[in-house]
Amino acid sequence: MRITKWAMAAIPVVILASCGQNKQESAAGDAPKRTVFFDKTGMDTTVKPGDNFFLYASGNWMKKTEIPASQTGWGSFYTLYEDNQKNLHKILEEATKQDNPAGSKEQKVADLYTSGMDTVAIEKLAYQPIMPLLVKISAVKDYKQLIDLAADGYKDGDGFLLGFYVSPDDKISTQNIAHFDQAGLGLPNRDYYFNTDSATVKIRAEYVKYIAKLMKLTGVDAAIADKKAAAILGLETLIAKSHLTPTELRDPVKNYNKFTIADLQKQVPDIDLKDAFKRLELNADTVLVGQPNYFKALDALLKSQPIDLWKDKVAFTVLDNSASGLSKPFREASFEFHGKVLSGQKAQQERWKTIVESVDGGLGELLGQLYAEKYFTADAKDRMLKLVNNLQSVYKSRIEQLDWMSPATKAKAIAKLDAFTKKIGYPDKWKNYDDVTISKDAYYKNLQAISRHNYKQMIKKVGKPVDKTEWGMTPPTVNAYYNPTFNEIVFPAGILQFPFFDKDADDAVNYGAIGAVIGHEMTHGFDDQGRQYDKDGNLKDWWTPEDAAKFKARAQVMIDQYNKFTVLNNLHVNGALTQGENLADIGGIAIAYEAFKNTEQGKSDKKIDGFTPDQRFFLSFGQVWRIKTRDETMRMRISVDPHSPEMYRVNGPLSNTPAFYKAFDIKPGDKLYRPENERVKVW
Repeated sequence: MRITKWAMAAIPVVILASCGQNKQESAAGDAPKRTVFFDKTGMDTTVKPGDNFFLYASGNWMKKTEIPASQTGWGSFYTLYEDNQKNLHKILEEATKQDNPAGSKEQKVADLYTSGMDTVAIEKLAYQPIMPLLVKISAVKDYKQLIDLAADGYKDGDGFLLGFYVSPDDKISTQNIAHFDQAGLGLPNRDYYFNTDSATVKIRAEYVKYIAKLMKLTGVDAAIADKKAAAILGLETLIAKSHLTPTELRDPVKNYNKFTIADLQKQVPDIDLKDAFKRLELNADTVLVGQPNYFKALDALLKSQPIDLWKDKVAFTVLDNSASGLSKPFREASFEFHGKVLSGQKAQQERWKTIVESVDGGLGELLGQLYAEKYFTADAKDRMLKLVNNLQSVYKSRIEQLDWMSPATKAKAIAKLDAFTKKIGYPDKWKNYDDVTISKDAYYKNLQAISRHNYKQMIKKVGKPVDKTEWGMTPPTVNAYYNPTFNEIVFPAGILQFPFFDKDADDAVNYGAIGAVIGHEMTHGFDDQGRQYDKDGNLKDWWTPEDAAKFKARAQVMIDQYNKFTVLNNLHVNGALTQGENLADIGGIAIAYEAFKNTEQGKSDKKIDGFTPDQRFFLSFGQVWRIKTRDETMRMRISVDPHSPEMYRVNGPLSNTPAFYKAFDIKPGDKLYRPENERVKVW
């Protein structure tokens, strides 16, 4: 995946990932040595590979597989994530049985886990942990006091409406700057407030019920709660009118708006920025505002909408954001809406899984140290680095041979490729949590302590040099990413294992899986967004106008292709929203295949399991994406997710890959066949 300010992170299996682990103890524990790397029984050979390769590679598996009740989908990424959770669970359970020195990483992760598992204590508190904040909201007399509270809250992790964070300046990537982005919505994005299809209308109705339910749990009269909930949806609908769409958020130039404080104050005359910044402890002369129209609308709505409505809206936001740390009725209400309605989950996952996620999210680089020591080795890191370097060399060669790009732009593209920072496994420098006190019997207070720590660390960065050794994901994370302002590709230890890589698998299997992943992340540096950043991570146009026009024309061919793909009774993929991931998928498989052909197996015709090396390469790629998804989750993904559904992450790239046609004798008349002049040819 590509990391952006607005990357969608709510769905755990919409990601590209990576490589392998090289030790006797696997993700499943002390498992026997793996000997089978490809599932022939999961194939459906009644389907022609040229008609639907996704089903040819995994059709029988799709027919037989049932999604577990506690999951939004099932398949390769899910099972790997589950295995990884079991490993983290084992680490945490062992840590709780030890006599850990106070302040040690073992003590902090163990006690955070213990406090989260202590549901007896959590039930006794009900919603007491957020009562002080609810009292403050209740005492607000006007919109100015509301903004005061909004800014004050960021220091405790309870801020709202301002979309505040700190990260590199896109045009000066060596310097950190304060950012302000659109906020204020409780549904996934603006489209949920305006779409008129029956599914979205139903979601809005259920959302109102959810808002009312949380209010009733705090003692609000049922009839009054229902009325307040409907009004909150109305207010959020007004806010949503000012929001950019997910596709519009893909444009880094449009979302880069630098203001002096004086100029920004003119845009929002009724929000006292000087006071708000003081409350945020923000000392800055200039800031970046992603979506100025949101803040103009907020300024107007704060005055035009009743203060009691704003107070109700903010109180609900606090309840919604805090529900997972409160007593069972709040947790269940949150699950009923976010889990069942939005994602289609049938049952909540086990408590220990939720708390493992909480520890990883809160103290990830402490837990990550314990994880890396047990499940990741130096030779695994070295093996991965060699693979990355191999594909980087192939990518360079492909850029040099492009027939549509001028020598001047090629030189800068190669310079950017050569400048990639490669992060594998875990950070060289670990984050420090010395100021975080964790106790065994105060889960919500522990979460607040972590939030305060994170804010202190963040606010100190304003105006300071960027530390490019920092990671955007924790080591146990089952994911991978490209970050344009760092110009880096990152593969956490959590994803470096089968089915993406195994030291005992043949090259066709490894290159079809991990090779395509590596190529995917590299291609993000040159997708519709990444290509706008130079080798130093600065948002800067380094293309000739002619080459930029050629890129856009070739990318449009792909956008038009993917717009025709459908799911759920003719719900269309958004080719513009997904173009970055689709470019990365198509580029990734092309680069991986070329690298594979440089191996001994790639040069041979020796069959394994009845398949040629090339066929095995493409089947490995197809089976990595064997994922079955609930309809509700798929509907949400089509709206918010920059990744295409898995069927089209297989069939889309392969229909544009000449070597695939040769490997499976794809001919005119086959459903995946495209005439050569209609195939996507970018990287």
